[in-house]
Amino acid sequence: MLALDPFLDRIRPLLADHLHPVYLVGGAVRDALLGRANHDIDLIVATGAIALTFDLAHRLGLAAYRLDDERDVGRILVPDNETALSVTTLDIARFRGDSLADDLRARDFTINALALPVAARTADAVIDHHGGLVDLAAGRIRAIHDHSIADDPVRALRAARFVVQLGYAPTEKTVAAIRAAGPLLSGRTSPERIRDEITRLLGTDAPEQGVALLQTWGLLAYALPDVAAMDGVAQSAPHHEGVLLHTLSVLRSLVLVERIVDGAPVEAAWAAEVGELLAPFRPALITHLDATLDGGFVGRRLLRWSALLHDVGKPATQTIDQAGRIRFLGHDDAGAALATKLLNRLRFSSEAVRRVRDTVAGHMRPLYLANETHPPSRRTVYRYYRALHAAGIDVALLSLADHLATYNGPGPGESWAALLAVVGTLLDTYFTGYTETVAPPRLLNGLEVMELLGMEPGRELGRLLAELEEAQAAGEVATREAAVDFLRQTAAPK
Repeated sequence: MLALDPFLDRIRPLLADHLHPVYLVGGAVRDALLGRANHDIDLIVATGAIALTFDLAHRLGLAAYRLDDERDVGRILVPDNETALSVTTLDIARFRGDSLADDLRARDFTINALALPVAARTADAVIDHHGGLVDLAAGRIRAIHDHSIADDPVRALRAARFVVQLGYAPTEKTVAAIRAAGPLLSGRTSPERIRDEITRLLGTDAPEQGVALLQTWGLLAYALPDVAAMDGVAQSAPHHEGVLLHTLSVLRSLVLVERIVDGAPVEAAWAAEVGELLAPFRPALITHLDATLDGGFVGRRLLRWSALLHDVGKPATQTIDQAGRIRFLGHDDAGAALATKLLNRLRFSSEAVRRVRDTVAGHMRPLYLANETHPPSRRTVYRYYRALHAAGIDVALLSLADHLATYNGPGPGESWAALLAVVGTLLDTYFTGYTETVAPPRLLNGLEVMELLGMEPGRELGRLLAELEEAQAAGEVATREAAVDFLRQTAAPK
């Protein structure tokens, strides 16, 4: 028996009387043969895919969407609690071509050009026209034909993900086709598809390996030129790697930090310290990371994007002083501007762009705070979150990964301990002292302040309200009466 998703058991009876045969295809078949969980189900049918999608969704009591009218593709959204494997999408599409054989030939790699009648449950029923089963057994990634990748250049990016996820190696001929596809990414692939494929790559257990492959294959310069520009940019101590290699190390460390948040075991000398630090906040951190922002972008994927882009401003800001020390003054702000431009080009939602932009812009803040001789004050923490909002959580986690990558571990004991203390304060304040310090409720509103001081709306009113809020956050003002006294003392003389 194949390791098929249990949700198929629910829909098989509903598809049994369909006019045309329905097939399970692609990654769902591949992963079933490998015994791997797969969170996407792809079905194909000779014709009427959207009609079938809506009919099936109606019978299941689920939502359905038209993904592509021209290609006849529909989608059913399956809530996570529907199956043990948390299936989130069920896509139904019309054959690419006139027959099942045409459809399989139009796919990317042989290991994905596999089909299974939807009623079947065993490996001997798998339909394989291109040697995919042999390649699967051999751990080989092979394009179906000479034009498979050129026909759809995003497949070159996808190959890197399969290498990382499956541990398979592409054939020499396939690598040659991948390298040749780089220039085609700019003109023949929509920004959204590049975005989605790289997001999937960043979501793997070893995103740094995938990004390194994209650079090795010459794809990064076409897909993410600002990221490719970091290659070969040197850094001074305490960094031990150039900018791009450091970025890959940050991604590697961030994966480990995320595993600790999720409660998974991590074999690293520093893991116990980070685990103890994050333990009180784990449920809240998981909720934050798993939250979906506008456009369907999940928080933890945006954190991976932030890690990839956190130093993207360094190539443009590099200077070398007379002593040979390399500096990158203002690289955080420059990086935020570049990240904003890049993410807008890739059609991220405005909310997603803001999250990554703020994380890139603020990624140095915890490191700066750790250099101070005392824990951050309530006023300092308030200003931190006033600037970064929810991205302040991402910045706190990213700062741990950034430090670990910089020093290839915890590094000097004092700096590591100081950073842990800062991150602990930032997280504790956000999750346990939000209304006291992060966003205290106003003791007086604008109308009350205008009446109290006999003033008109304008910048001065905004300044007074902002200073009152900061005084509350700092613990200097706690009552309405104290707020009145504060405003009278703070108001500019007439």
